This record gives sequence, structure tokens and C-alpha cells, in this order.
Amino acid sequence: MAAPGAPPPRALSAEPRRAPLAVGLAAPRQGAGARLSRSRQEIVCSRGQLISANFNSRSSPCPPCRCTQVAFADTKIAYEPDVDKHAGVLAYELVQGELVQWNSFMDKSIPDPPTAVLLHGILGSGKNWGSFAKRLAQEFPMWQFLLVDLRCHGDSASIKKRGPHTVASTAFDVLKLIGQLRLSPRVLVGHSFGGKVALSMVEQAAKPLPRPVRVWVLDATPGKVRAGLDGEDHPAELIEFLRRMPRQVNSKQEVVDALVKAKFSLDVARWVATNLRRSSPVGLRSSSGFSWIFDLNGISEMYKSYEDTNLWRVVDDVPRGVHINFLKAERSLHRWALEDLQRIHTAEELAADEGGGVEMHLLEDAGHWVHADNPDGLFRILSSTFRVETSVRGVQD
Repeated sequence: MAAPGAPPPRALSAEPRRAPLAVGLAAPRQGAGARLSRSRQEIVCSRGQLISANFNSRSSPCPPCRCTQVAFADTKIAYEPDVDKHAGVLAYELVQGELVQWNSFMDKSIPDPPTAVLLHGILGSGKNWGSFAKRLAQEFPMWQFLLVDLRCHGDSASIKKRGPHTVASTAFDVLKLIGQLRLSPRVLVGHSFGGKVALSMVEQAAKPLPRPVRVWVLDATPGKVRAGLDGEDHPAELIEFLRRMPRQVNSKQEVVDALVKAKFSLDVARWVATNLRRSSPVGLRSSSGFSWIFDLNGISEMYKSYEDTNLWRVVDDVPRGVHINFLKAERSLHRWALEDLQRIHTAEELAADEGGGVEMHLLEDAGHWVHADNPDGLFRILSSTFRVETSVRGVQD
């Protein structure tokens, strides 16, 4: 699951209002006057529109998708891509450090910069990683960070996907997206459900994942999910409760009140309510309620797959060149069984190939929602990966 109580993340200096339809790779239109005054950072909005930004910039709405476009005086949008050409993969945002000279519309003979893919949990979205990705981009300006809305979630919910809705099919979606963008990510970071998705990506593809590749599984185990102690919020129960609620409600507070009455925590109730979107533009009297931005039926199937999917084989026999890092939250919502910890420690000893391995980490003073509960501690732990990978890439180059 994603983080309750976390402030709405902001991509760069403004929070994007993201489009209902995403594109992957789109070519510039001929004659569009592809001018680009390159400065501090770039992001690609969920329709594939290229946006250049400066931390001291002013914001304006980006047509046609109305995501918030951050522009400064000497910068123009290079072009508006053909949004239908590559529609139907996944919604995404690309946050880039200031030294990145690459974008998805460039000549593909230019090597892509080191890329990290950030994957959210059940009932979350890519924006859960927005603030954290911005911080990483500031600290590691040579890197770029791909924030994905997984199937049935966020803006990807409007992109119809064939079932079954599983960990494996979700991983294949992400592999398809990065293949279409022609990216070779060196780091995969997945929280909860997203952690198993990252492991499944490693299992499914020798390409386009390069070697070495570092995988971070945040507060999730490869096998059995032991979620929710007595009196704690249980994701499966939460999903089923939401499925029984009306598809449209009058206000976000109505949902919060209903969840609290049903004994879910106030933090979780408030976080769930952030997944409501106004059904019609503000100011119209008719149909002024709110509706969900995710596909709850598909999400229910995805969570069942999360409980059932066993990926211990990836950990017990780590592919050459892969380094898998597990991070356990000190106050995890999930119960980490002793047998799970012992098996991971055994894998640490067995994974002796060069450039590969297994490691276990503990994030103190954090519950399951690690990037909201202790972002500073998480940043310190993850930073080692980007420093190592930057050094390795520098030697190779």
C-alpha cells in the first residue's frame, strides 16, 4: 500500500494534475518548431509532453492534459507530441537531475542516463514518490527517475488492461513501458506490492534490464504476505470495504467518516480519500460529487495475486549481475516471520557472484509507509546505491 498521511507529492516545484490517458514514446510533430531552452530540470508529463523547469519558476496549465507545467521566461515547450501514436501503455512521470541531457524525444543513438524506476504499492500511484524523486534528482543530478502509475491505479486506471491482474502482468506492463521509452534502468525501487513487481521484472526479462541492476524491495517479502495484526488496517479488508461503497460520493469527508466508523485508522481514511477526483468541473451544479480514480475490481485481483505470488526462487538463485536489497520497516504493518529473515540471510551468504548479491536492511522509526514515516532514513539508505552506480558508470565511461 502507499503512504497515508503523506502530503501530496510535488514533481519539481508544482503538483501536476495528471491526464487521464498516458503515452509512452512519442515523436515530435514535423514543423512544430522544436525549440528547447534547456536549463535546470526536465519532466515528462503523463501524456508524454516534455516540460522544462527551474526551481524558481512559475507554473501554468499545460494543454491539452492540464498537468501543471513549470516554465520560466526563456523556456518554451519544445513540441506537443502525437498523443495517440503510443497511447495505452502506462501513465508515468520522468523526473530528471539538472545534468541530464536526454529526453524520450531525442535521437535514440544518444545513450540514456542512469535511470531508476520507482513503483508504488496497492491503492497508491506514482505521485507517492514525487517529493522523494525530486530530492534524489537534486542530490544525484546525473540520474533520472521514472514514476509509474501501475495498472488499475491513478491515471493508468483509464487505460484498459486485459486480465488477469497479477504481479506478473503488472511487471510486464512496466517492462513494456521502459522498452518503449528505450530505457535501461539500473535501479528498481518497489514499495510493498511494487517490491514484488520489481522482483517479477527481474525474473521475466534479461532485457531491457542491464547488468548490474540493483533492486530494492521496501517492506515486502518474496513469498507469503502476513499483513495486518489484530486491530490494524488490513489491505484486503480495506479494498473490499471500498468496493461496497458508492462509486460516486458527495464529499471526501463522507468517505473518511465511513472508514473511521468501520474501524479503519484516520490516517488511512484520509489517505484513501486522496484517490477521489471531482466528477465534474468546479462550478457546475450538476454531478458535483467525487469518484474514484482507480479500478477497485482490478486492484482486488492484484492484491490477491500479491498474497499468492511466490518469488523466493529469484532470491534463492539470484541472476548474475543482480543485487537485491530488502528493507524492513521497524514498525512494519506486515509481519516478518523469522523464517523469512533467516532465508534472506542465507541468500546473502550464497549470492557470491560478482556484481550480484542479497542484502537486508532495517529502517528504524518507520511503519510500513517508509517514504512518509522516515524519508530521511530511507534517503540515507538508498543513497548508497546511487553513489555506487554513479561511480561504476563513471569508470565504465
